[in-house]
Amino acid sequence: MASLVDLPDLVLLEIFSYLPVRDRIRISRVCHHWKRLVDDRWLWRHVDLTLYTMRPKVMWHLLRRYMASRLHSLRLGGYLFSGSQAPQLSPALLRALGQKCPNLQRLCLHVADLSMVPITSLPSTLRTLELHSCEISMAWLLKEQDPTVLPLLECIVLDRVPAFRDEHLQGLTRFRALRSLVLGGTYRVTETGLDASLQELSYLQRFEVLGCTLSADSTLLAISRHLRDLRKLRLTVGGLSAPGLARLQGMPALESLCLQGPLITPEMPTPAEIVASCLAIPKLRVLELQGLGWEGQEAEKILCRGLPHCVVIVRPSPKESMDWWM
Repeated sequence: MASLVDLPDLVLLEIFSYLPVRDRIRISRVCHHWKRLVDDRWLWRHVDLTLYTMRPKVMWHLLRRYMASRLHSLRLGGYLFSGSQAPQLSPALLRALGQKCPNLQRLCLHVADLSMVPITSLPSTLRTLELHSCEISMAWLLKEQDPTVLPLLECIVLDRVPAFRDEHLQGLTRFRALRSLVLGGTYRVTETGLDASLQELSYLQRFEVLGCTLSADSTLLAISRHLRDLRKLRLTVGGLSAPGLARLQGMPALESLCLQGPLITPEMPTPAEIVASCLAIPKLRVLELQGLGWEGQEAEKILCRGLPHCVVIVRPSPKESMDWWM
């Protein structure tokens, strides 16, 4: 029987890639061969540090010793709920990420207090920025900020960022490369603010609105008015009606539609009404229904029979937060 010693380096690297960062460093002490493998650039392209309460000193060591130019994506946890004495993400650390990690394209920050961190500290190479349960200052993302900040940014995920409001949504219009926007639990965004902002974000190709206070009908109205190039749409069905869903009819580029529960109202479209609206979306190829309780029911059969040209997915709600989508 083959042992670990007999496995090819490529297989060992694949195994090591599933280990948490702390264990990767520990196994580098096993032998010189494994030390060389742990130092391989491929192993440090994607790093998840959300599992640890990490002192800044340790983070600086990882940055200098292992990540540097190898790093492409980083998930980093903060200490928002750990008390005032807990170490916080600093502007110096985020600036160092930009200086020492020139290939960093995706940054996911979790439970971080960014109220004292200017957005100008973020690496300019970012193409994806995710904020999960983070605090931001009022000055973040406002339209009056420096328009040269994050010039390559294509995707923003805002998941339970309580300070985010209409003014911040309007400020996203300065990111001219932006093509994908996810709003989750951003309860301060109003229907008026959404409509005004989408008018200037007409170039979006992917838009997701989950767990917000906006009604689905008002969201679909704003989308049908302004996002004619939209290709992928996901939204919570709270406040969704058949006339509201019908506003998507004729959307010229829409390829994927996901309706997510569990907020089902008496006005919720029937399966037959969903089929009728989807048939009038010329390029629709994927319809996904989550958390509506229709899996294995007659409703699922009606959808599959009525939309033979589409991939129809009916499933329970995802248990995770909003990390599913990437």
